[in-house]
Amino acid sequence: MSHAEDNPSCVEQFTATDLLRLRSELLQSSVDAFQAAEIVASFLSGRGYGVSHQEARAVASRIEVPGCTVEYIQRELERVALPM
Repeated sequence: MSHAEDNPSCVEQFTATDLLRLRSELLQSSVDAFQAAEIVASFLSGRGYGVSHQEARAVASRIEVPGCTVEYIQRELERVALPM
C-alpha cells in the first residue's frame, strides 16, 4: 500500500513543473482574486481534488508573492486540497 492509500487525506506531490506553471499562470494573467481562485481550483480539480473558493483565493494570493518556492506552493496546496 502506498503512503497515499494509508492516509486518504494525503495529497500527491505535484511536479515542480506543474507547480511553477500554476504560479506563472497566476502571475502572467491579469485576473482578480476570484478569477485567480478559479485557476487554482481548476489546477486541483484536474488532478482529482476539490477546494473551497475562499481557500483557493487565499492560496492564489500567497503563491503570487516574490520568492515563493515550489515547496511552499506544494505545502499550500496540500493544506487546502480535498480528495474527491
